[in-house]
Amino acid sequence: MADWDLYRTFLAVLGEGSLSGAARALDLSQPTVGRHIEQLEASLGAPLFTRSVSGLAPTEIALSLRPHAEAMSAAAEALARTASGEADAVRGVVRVTASDVVGVEVLPPMLVGFHEAHPEVTIELNLSNRQEDLLRREADIAVRMARPTQGALLAKRIGFVPLRLYAHRRWLDQHDPPASFEAARQYAIGFDRDPQIARALAESQLPFTRDLFAFRSDHDLAQLAALRAGFGVGACQAPIAARDPDLVPVLEDAFRYEMEVWVAMHEDLKSSRRMRLMFDWLVDGLTEYVRGV
Repeated sequence: MADWDLYRTFLAVLGEGSLSGAARALDLSQPTVGRHIEQLEASLGAPLFTRSVSGLAPTEIALSLRPHAEAMSAAAEALARTASGEADAVRGVVRVTASDVVGVEVLPPMLVGFHEAHPEVTIELNLSNRQEDLLRREADIAVRMARPTQGALLAKRIGFVPLRLYAHRRWLDQHDPPASFEAARQYAIGFDRDPQIARALAESQLPFTRDLFAFRSDHDLAQLAALRAGFGVGACQAPIAARDPDLVPVLEDAFRYEMEVWVAMHEDLKSSRRMRLMFDWLVDGLTEYVRGV
C-alpha cells in the first residue's frame, strides 16, 4: 500500500495538470512532487501521466484511481476534523456545505451568530452546487435545496423557499414591464448547460429552455449579479430579493417554483456536541429564513 502522501500528490497533479502547479498547491518543491509520482507509479507498476502540449495528461489507470483517491482524501479530512475535538466538547472543526447562493447570501449571518456563541468551533464552508457525499464525510453537515437521497443520514426538512422572477428597478426605468417571458427574452437571465436545471424545469412543466436566455450561466451567483446589475429579468429566491428594494417582482403568473430546504448530516455525528449544535443552529436559522418570505 503506497503512502497516503503519494496519493495526495497524485490528486494535486490531476487537479493542476502539471508538477509545478501541484507543487504550488501543496507547498512542496517540484522535484518532490515528481519523485512522489514516480514512487506511486513504481508501486502500482503502471504509468499515471503522459506529457502533452497542455501539460500532464492522466492515463486510463489514473482516471480509474481518481474516485478512490478522492474517497481517501475525504476520509483523511474527516479523520482530522473528528480528532479536532472531543465528542462532548464545543470545540474543533465543523465542515458545512451549501450551494453557492445559499453559502454567500443566506448562511453568513447564521454562521456569525454561531461563532459568537461558540468561538472555539472552527467553521469550514464549502460552496458547491454538487451534492457533497456525507456518507464519505466530504462534509459534516449539508444545506440542500432538494430531498437527500442517501441513507444513514439525519435529515430535517425546513420547508419550501419560492423562486420568482425579478427585474432591477433601473432596468424597469428604461423598459416597459414585460407582458410575457417571451417578450423579455432579449433581456432574460438563465442557465447555460446544466442538465440538472433543465431536467428540474421540465419535470415541473415550466416552459423554460436554454435558448430563451440572453444571458446564460450555470453559476447562480453570476445570474444574481447580472440581475442586480440591471441586465434584465431573472429568477431569485424570494427571501433574498425581499432584502433588496431595487429588485421588483415581474411576471408573477408566468413562473412559480418552490424549492425544498433540508439540513442533513451523517447519523453517526449526532453524538458529537459541536455537530449537533451546528445542525440545530442551521435548522433554526433556515426556518426563520423560509418564514421570512
